[in-house]
Amino acid sequence: MLRPATRGDVPGIAELMRRSVLEVFPRLHDERETAAAARYLTEPDLALIDDGTYFVVEVDGQLVACGGWSRRNKLYAGSGDAPGDDRRLDPAAEPARVRAMFVRGDWNRRGLGRAILTRCAEAAKAEGFRSLVLMATMPGVPLYRAFGFHEVRRSHMPLPNGVVLDGLSMEYPLSGNGPAGHAT
Repeated sequence: MLRPATRGDVPGIAELMRRSVLEVFPRLHDERETAAAARYLTEPDLALIDDGTYFVVEVDGQLVACGGWSRRNKLYAGSGDAPGDDRRLDPAAEPARVRAMFVRGDWNRRGLGRAILTRCAEAAKAEGFRSLVLMATMPGVPLYRAFGFHEVRRSHMPLPNGVVLDGLSMEYPLSGNGPAGHAT
């Protein structure tokens, strides 16, 4: 069941995020990078939950996937707090952000990430946004590419402990497109 997250989900979201990183990151990252990602990329963002733009997939009482979008300026968790992170974006001039997408390793490749991205794209488009952007970690790139995101530039994501993860800045146009890049 795909539904909006609530504050009561926060402990389960944190556990899901950490488990996902520990199960999925070792396929593409070394032990130090995986540990840093598990520490710094797995803090649930309460603003997303309070804004009603964060979703969870629950199966038999367990959270197995989560992710959302934001109408605020912050691009990704782990970047630390910066002035302007909470600034509301202008839908006519700025893209909405896809944020904090995680799927438990044993639930990968079942369409859960795509379902969350579809919900994000529909909601952001309904609010007047023309595109979505995200900062992908390497494990998420295949999902985002399959959905229709295109690469903007390679990037590096410095984490507070000095570890730097490879990232990929990606964009997905909403104007004139439905989910997964299909014309509407």
